[in-house]
Parts: sequence; C-alpha cells; structure tokens
Amino acid sequence: MYGGAKAVFYALSRSPVLKRLASRYGMATSASFARRFIAGETIDAAIDVAQRLEAQGLLLTLDYLGERVKTLDEAQAATREYVRLLDLLVSAGIERNISLKLTQLGIDVDRATCVDNLRRILDPAGRHGFFVRIDMENSPYTQVTLDIFETLWEQQYRNLGVALQAYLYRTELDLRRMNALGARVRLVKGAYKESPTIAYRRKADVDAAFVQLARELLETGTYPAIATHDERIIDAVRAHAGEHAIAGDRFEFQLLYGIRRDLQASLVAAGCRVRVYVPFGREWFPYFMRRLGERPANLGFVLGALLRER
Repeated sequence: MYGGAKAVFYALSRSPVLKRLASRYGMATSASFARRFIAGETIDAAIDVAQRLEAQGLLLTLDYLGERVKTLDEAQAATREYVRLLDLLVSAGIERNISLKLTQLGIDVDRATCVDNLRRILDPAGRHGFFVRIDMENSPYTQVTLDIFETLWEQQYRNLGVALQAYLYRTELDLRRMNALGARVRLVKGAYKESPTIAYRRKADVDAAFVQLARELLETGTYPAIATHDERIIDAVRAHAGEHAIAGDRFEFQLLYGIRRDLQASLVAAGCRVRVYVPFGREWFPYFMRRLGERPANLGFVLGALLRER
C-alpha cells in the first residue's frame, strides 16, 4: 500500500490535464485545497507566512517551487527569481535560508549552465549570509546532484547543503561521503516512485533505514536536519541524542508547511530546534501531489475539488 499510493500520486503529479486544472483553480477556489501545503503563489505571500512562523519560534526555509524546466530561458528565469528572493528576504528581515532543485536550474538542458545558475545564486547568498539547500529529486538525479554539490564544496561554497533520501539503498554510503566532507545533510524518507531494485518499498523498511541513518548523522554529521513527521522516529532520535549527550543545538527537526502544526508547536515547547519547509510559487502542483501521496486518504478530496471547479 505504501509504495502503491506513492505510485498513483506520482503518476497524477505528471498529468498535464490535472496540472492545468490545478493551476487554473487550485489556489483561487474557495476550497483552496492547495493552501494547506503551499504558502501561496507569490514571494510576498511566502514572506507573510514566514513572518508568522518566526513569531511562533520556528525556523524556516523558503522554496520557490519549480522543476524539470525544458529550456535555458526557463532555467535563467528561475535563477533570476531566486536572486530576487534573496534581496526581498534581506529587506523583510527574516531568516536567510532557502531550498532549490537542480532541474529547476536547467540540469536536464545543460549541466554547465545549471552549475553556473547555481553559482549565480550562491554568490549573493554567501554575501548576505544565506544557507542554501539542494533538494534531492528522484534517483536519476542522485549521482549528478551529489557530484555537483561536491564540486562546489571543493570550490569553497560552504553555505551549501544537500538532502539525502532514506529509502534508497545507496544512501548509507552517500551519507558517509557527505559526513566526511563536513557537509550539512537533510535526511528525508523520499517521496518519489522508485524501483524495488534500488529502494525500499515497505514503510517499515524505510522507517528502519531512516532511524539508522539519523543516528549516524547525530553521531558523525555536521548539524544534520532530521526531516520527518513520524512521532515514533522523532522520539527515537531524541532518545538517541540524550543517550549520547548530543546537545539540542547540534541538530534540528524539519517539518513541512501545513503538516502537523501541533507537532511543530510541541517540539518547540520542548526546546527542540524546528525548521518549517515553506514552498511557494505557481508551479506547485507536482510538489502538492507528492505530499498527498504520503496521505492517500486525501485523493478523493482533491479530485472532487478539481472536478467541481471545472
């Protein structure tokens, strides 16, 4: 069921028809079903959300949604928007932390241009004290993402981190590679459809891998980000940190905007560092469907809302 639900939502996320309907109605409809997970379609909307989150004692990272661009013009437009975002965040006085995807910067079109686009973001980000996280996409991009990350790391871009996915068999070795560099890792379970030849399919296996990797990050990583909403895993991480005298300021939990606000608040109240991943932008549909793939009961709600608005 775990892998099957993800496969369904992954297929829906790539549907041009559903994407057109969602783009037309999703954020404007009175139902506003996407607003549970998406901060809005504009930078201003995202900044408003970010300011509210900071007032609640939460850390944050902003992600201008977009992926799989097909032209260099699209990639350069996304790069310009990220550079503009940096300036607006500085002016707004909120935390300087962003996330991005390499397919948004043109990795499918031209690798060298993608790297140049990333540098165009990292350079002003470094001047203004931003931390930039490269999100991990599905498995065809795993190796190239880590290669690009390591190239830039060797060029002294140290305001840069990366995400790793616990459900891939290869992640144990990738994590050790990143730890050896001293790189900051965000550990996630993984939200893409993957073959059982390269990834765990059973939820119990993914959870076990996640806990094992999280423990290794706590012990040998550099300020790791443990990204999960699973309270049992969070309890296991906190227990491991306590048993090994790992201070609470040496790692953080990361949760998605709109999911388990109660858990976010309780972790902050317990003295944990909690960062909320805040996505925004017009290209929200693929991200939204992957989030729903983690909550299959929402399928009827989403499809019904779309059909009612046709």
